[in-house]
Parts: sequence; C-alpha cells; structure tokens
Amino acid sequence: MKVIILAGGGGSRLFPLSRTLFPKQFLKLNGEESLLAQTITRFLPMVKPSDMVVVTNQEYVHHVRTELILAKAQGAHILLEPMARNTAPAVAFAAQYCLEDLGCQPNEILYVTPSDHIIRPIETFAANVRQAIGLANMDKIVTLGIQPNHPETGYGYMQAGTPFSGGFAVQSFREKPDLKTAEEYLAAGNYYWNSGMFAFTIQCFMEELAAYQSDIYELVQSGLEGMKENFTLMPNISIDYAIAEKSQKMVMLPITAEWNDIGSWDAIYDVLDKDLDGNAVKGDCIPIECSNTLILGHSRLIAGIGLEDILVVETDDVIVVAKKGESQKVKDLVCELKEKGRIEADQHTTVYRPWGFYTVLGSGPGYKMKKIVVNPGEILSLQMHYHRSEHWIVIGGTAKVTIGVLEQMVHENESVFVPQTTNHRLENPGRLPLQIIEVQNGSYLGEDDIVRFDDRYGRS
Repeated sequence: MKVIILAGGGGSRLFPLSRTLFPKQFLKLNGEESLLAQTITRFLPMVKPSDMVVVTNQEYVHHVRTELILAKAQGAHILLEPMARNTAPAVAFAAQYCLEDLGCQPNEILYVTPSDHIIRPIETFAANVRQAIGLANMDKIVTLGIQPNHPETGYGYMQAGTPFSGGFAVQSFREKPDLKTAEEYLAAGNYYWNSGMFAFTIQCFMEELAAYQSDIYELVQSGLEGMKENFTLMPNISIDYAIAEKSQKMVMLPITAEWNDIGSWDAIYDVLDKDLDGNAVKGDCIPIECSNTLILGHSRLIAGIGLEDILVVETDDVIVVAKKGESQKVKDLVCELKEKGRIEADQHTTVYRPWGFYTVLGSGPGYKMKKIVVNPGEILSLQMHYHRSEHWIVIGGTAKVTIGVLEQMVHENESVFVPQTTNHRLENPGRLPLQIIEVQNGSYLGEDDIVRFDDRYGRS
C-alpha cells in the first residue's frame, strides 16, 4: 500500500490563522504537532515513510520537508504539482508517479487522505484502514464515511445503500445541504459525512478515470513528464465529481474512529478543552461571565465580558469575531479580502522561507522594518532591488555578508548598509540562528522587487 497525502490545498475557513501561504495543514491546533505531522504519524504504524507520497506545490515544499523531519519520516516522497488543479488531477499525478518512479504494480493499493484532519485513536483508525484495503482488493473504490451526530451544513453527504462486506454500496452523493435538509439526513439514519478519504488499486482508479474523466486519463497516458508539461490542460475538478459520483464501484465504509476535519472555527471549538462555563480559551485571555465561547489570543491580552456563543480569534494583524454557527462564512470574508487586494488574505506578518523566516515589525510610507532569522548553514539568494536600500543590524549570531564584490563577517551589535541596485547576499555560517533587524527605505517595498541571480533553493 502507498499512502497519498494531499497537502497542496490553500484553505480559507480557518482565517486568520490559516492564510494562502500558510494553510491549515501546517497549523498546530490541538497540540505540539501540525495537522500534517499528525497525518504522517497516523500512518507510520501501517507503512514505512518510503511508502508515503506527499503531494504539494513549490510554495509549501519547505514546510513539508520540515514537517517530515519533525515526524521522523524523512524517507517519504514529495511530489510537486506544477499548479493547483484540485484532487482528481492530484491523485492521477500521484498514481502515475507510483507506477513510473516507485515501480508499483497496477494492483498496488493507494490510500488517499487529506492532510488536515484530526482522527483518533490511531489503533481504531488502523483497523478501519485495513478493512478499507480488503474492500479495495475486491475491485472497489472505497470511501470512508462518518456517522453524523448533528445536522452539519458544512459537509457533503453520502447515502448508504445495500450492505456490502462490512460497508455499503453508495446510493447517492449529496452536496452540502441547508439546515432543514441536514436535519432530515440526520433523522433518516442512512446518510454519512464524506471524509475525503479513498482506497483503491491503481488499476481500478485508472479504469474509472478512463470511463468517466477521459481528459485526465489521456494526459496520464503521456506519462509523468508529459503530465508535468501539460498540467495546465488538467480540469479543475475534485475526485468526488470526477469519479466517485459516477462510478458503479463505489463502496462506503463507516469509520469508527473519532474524526473531525476542523473545517471551521465551530469545529475547532468542539475539539478544544473547555472550562466549567463551556469556554475554550488559549493565549493571554480573560473571560468574565462568558459562556460557550471560543477566545484564541496570540499577541496581546484579550478580555471578553458577558460573551455567549461567540468566536474570537486574534493574530498580530487581524481579529475575527463571529457568532457560533456562522463560522462557515469566514470563507466569504477571505474572498472579499482577496477582491480588495488585502495582503492579510495571503500571508501572516511572519513569512517562512526555505532558509528561515522573517516577521514584519512595522511599515509606513517609504519604510519597512523586519526581523529576519536565518537557520544555521542557510543562505539567502544573491539578489538586487531596484527600488529600495536596506540597513542590516545583527542582534544575534554572526552574518557572512556579500555586498557588491565585498565579502565580510558582521557580528552582534554591528551593522551594514546595502545600497539600492547593488548585488548582495546574507549567509549564516554559524551553529546558532542568525537574527538581524532589516530596515528598508525606498519608493516601493513589495516582495516582488527581488531580482535573483543565484539561489540554492531553485527559485526564479
């Protein structure tokens, strides 16, 4: 069995913690591990790291590598999608990768999973996976379903039909319903939430792809390199729409482990520990006469007085306040921010790079201040800016700095000036993180004013 972990999605329903450049799968919401690391760890008792394929994109690859190291799964494969085209092309890409690069046979089982769910306990989930593998070996496409415990409008549903070997034939798929319809599904008892997890043999998947999504199948026939070159021709379609809703081989297996896709702040509230008044509180927060309320603080004191059934989520640049039950509309907020060109929709004030990270400390007309942290042994690209100069002050560690043809070591409490339109590079040759304060001055301070001449990480 090969485990295909889909980790390329952007996600917007957990804004402001989740952003385009730092989506949900990298968040640490219920412990010290990110959701991606938890996903990897979940499968380690079942397969070796070399039997895992993490499908992501160039923007997230350094995050994925970090999480693989933290999960002690460095042997896992990272497959980079040329561009985002939803789950059907992603799974087809991964299946062809398994055939060509990993030497899999057509009867190899692929277990496809999102990277941003909470599932526990692992032992119960492992039993569900083994059962799914048994059904997949019967030439079935298996999807795992969750028995609803409340009328949820944020999930798609599957209607269970005829019993089949511990599962059910899928009678129909239903879109996210309104509240009245969700209540009817709950009362009927034979509707399950769609978890987004699938199991099938590569051969079965390819046959169904040929039958129901011939445009993707034809691109698959061009081989892995052909798929990379022509990925722009892939339709933007989910595996649910492309195959699951049409196939006659669909079997739904009810999952008996505890499952939560934490796809909204209401769902986050459900999984967090609560006080005697039903409040879930994290960070520097003081609730006074509050009940059934979520308060997540990050960079300042958050005080709530007399709140009931309210969600408050704070980062250092955004505060979101919503009524419980309305958090699915956070996605609408993100769409509006994108339409207005607001940078908050895409990135935090802290932005991660392959070499480390930087945090914007402040900005205004003609200036921007950052704290930059470069990991030991890492090096920024050799670059130049047309519209700004930079002043670097070392506050921790030792920097190796190149400015024009001059190369020098800069120590704590020392500084250097980088003139506009001058080639420069920053490196950490030491064993401790290099920390500098960067002050930018110029008429334009956007991150796209970077001309790279040489880069260890292959960025253009």
